[in-house]
Amino acid sequence: MMMTGMHTVVDIFCVGCGSIVGWKYESAHEKTQKYKEGKFILERFKVLGPDGSNYW
Repeated sequence: MMMTGMHTVVDIFCVGCGSIVGWKYESAHEKTQKYKEGKFILERFKVLGPDGSNYW
């Protein structure tokens, strides 16, 4: 369970290296959190720029 309530999420992964880089909200169990459905979260420290530099 996340701090904002129950959600169903799926992992997002890099097709190049297979690392998990974030998640997608599939469904929210509370009405106040329904706006998150279909949205993606990328963890910046897991994503590199095209030149290999960090985004953070």
